[in-house]
Amino acid sequence: MEQILFNPIGIIHTPHTDIKGTPIQPIAAAGVRGAIELLPEYIPGLKDLEGFSHITLLYYFHKVGTPQLEVTPFMDTVLRGIFACKAPKRPNKIGLSTVRLISIEKNIIKIEEADMLDGTPLLDIKPFYPKYDNREHVKIGWLEKNSDFPIDKMYADDRFR
Repeated sequence: MEQILFNPIGIIHTPHTDIKGTPIQPIAAAGVRGAIELLPEYIPGLKDLEGFSHITLLYYFHKVGTPQLEVTPFMDTVLRGIFACKAPKRPNKIGLSTVRLISIEKNIIKIEEADMLDGTPLLDIKPFYPKYDNREHVKIGWLEKNSDFPIDKMYADDRFR
């Protein structure tokens, strides 16, 4: 299979400088502000984005160690397959977060609910469409037994360095 290369379109700036203590999902980062510094050549791509309340960011886990195919996720104590988790030690180290869009000024996009590390390379931005991005009647596999987990109060530890 041919190699696929991505070039960052910008850098995400947040108050999180260490994996340990970083929120594990945007819901755990309520009130945490960040800013995306988009490379100037991508400014035309921001046209009409300011009308959305939320955006989905695709980014590179730049400080995560060697990928693992089995991990113990933050919300469990059992070893699980990486593709059944949102853990960062993925083969391609791609992260995904839907955050609140606060403002856009030239190439600076201010966001809230920032759950990524400072200096994270941004790969793409997509608008969040609740009608199409949400689903009803879903199953959540092994998470069913942990559905009462207080994810909004969970922060990373050292397991994914």
